[in-house]
Amino acid sequence: MARFWCRAIALAAVAGAGPALAEEREYCPARPGLGTPACTIAPGRVSVETGLVDWSRNDTPDGLGDQFSFADTQVRVGVTDHIELQAEWGPFGLERLRDRASGVVARNGAAGDLTLGFKANLRNPDGSGFSIAVQPFVSAPIGRSPAGAGDWGTGVLVPMSWDLGHDLSLQVTPEIDAAVNESGRGRHLAYSAIVGLGFPITGKFSGTVEYQALRDDDPGGATTQHFASASIGWMPTGAWQVDVGAVIGLNRSSTDAELYVGLSRRF
Repeated sequence: MARFWCRAIALAAVAGAGPALAEEREYCPARPGLGTPACTIAPGRVSVETGLVDWSRNDTPDGLGDQFSFADTQVRVGVTDHIELQAEWGPFGLERLRDRASGVVARNGAAGDLTLGFKANLRNPDGSGFSIAVQPFVSAPIGRSPAGAGDWGTGVLVPMSWDLGHDLSLQVTPEIDAAVNESGRGRHLAYSAIVGLGFPITGKFSGTVEYQALRDDDPGGATTQHFASASIGWMPTGAWQVDVGAVIGLNRSSTDAELYVGLSRRF
């Protein structure tokens, strides 16, 4: 698998030296937000997208939990006009749990899993008009808890977007997964849908508001979760983006809150 990815990246680099770049299109980073854009990276281009810091909190009757991830990075490589390869890895995640009764604080940190996949755009790879793509992935259990799931997982997303005019866009991302059980062994069905509205703010700033419904049929206890999200991206040049975002859980089964900041760069 590593040899395959090396060859793919080398192919993209060679393509980047050719005429493919003459048909350059606007940079479309996958960050920020809960959903996934239907557009793909242009052939010969590489996008490196990093969540610099991500913090989430969950308050339960038994205790208070905080989770942090640092430098979670996705690399997207454009190999054809409609197809990109993807690899994502989180080098470090930290979980801090405070027992409500005793006040004892436990900390646990580890590297995360490796996720490999690709996105195949079926219509308008630049994201214009109506755009749709298929994005399957597989996660390899190279990390440890709490950042790692403990077993192999897989899934597929079908991101879609509609240009509504006046720089507004409707974005929908359905997803179905064979998600890893909470126990770290075996898999179960999980599925979700995300609906978002993208809009301009001012100058080089843009925003997105989203809603997500997620069903997770874990054998240890099935849950239905609902989230609301707002994010802002600032693109000072055509190849850079800085983003911030917030997510709020809307029911008891959901994580209470999440905040993050990230950086994306196209090469």
